[in-house]
Amino acid sequence: MGWQFRVGTGYDIHRLVPDRRLVLGGVEIPYEKGLLGHSDADVLTHAIMDAMLGALALGDIGHYFPPGEPKWRDAHSVSLLQEVQSMIQARGWQINNIDTSIVAERPKLKHFILSIRENLAKALQIAPDRVSVKARTNEGLDAIGQGEAIAVHAVVLLCCPSE
Repeated sequence: MGWQFRVGTGYDIHRLVPDRRLVLGGVEIPYEKGLLGHSDADVLTHAIMDAMLGALALGDIGHYFPPGEPKWRDAHSVSLLQEVQSMIQARGWQINNIDTSIVAERPKLKHFILSIRENLAKALQIAPDRVSVKARTNEGLDAIGQGEAIAVHAVVLLCCPSE
């Protein structure tokens, strides 16, 4: 018996605005601004979900959790991530590993990375060493570099036993 593998990529970006919480990977980060969005706008979790769905050609999170739907207003993205995980598992697939890059000029995320990794791993029921979260800046360039937005790139490798 061997294994089948599928790779998916995800990307998301949200504007930083006053009077919103900043949530990344389900962890609230103390900061003067938060991410604007219909749900909690957890850009990291959104990118991971899109990568998971993309690996199995299942579309994107907007298909399953439309931003105009009142029931998704202020939704906790980690709960939505767990729903996507259930969809993946129902098809016989599991996460091998996740690699992400958060692109943000501010706030500095160094002290939150371990908590974010552990929180995502717990939500997905995988070991923390299968979840990579890196933080980088945009060197002052564009809206991200000016501190107006945060973006995330994510790659997910799924695996499934083959007969």
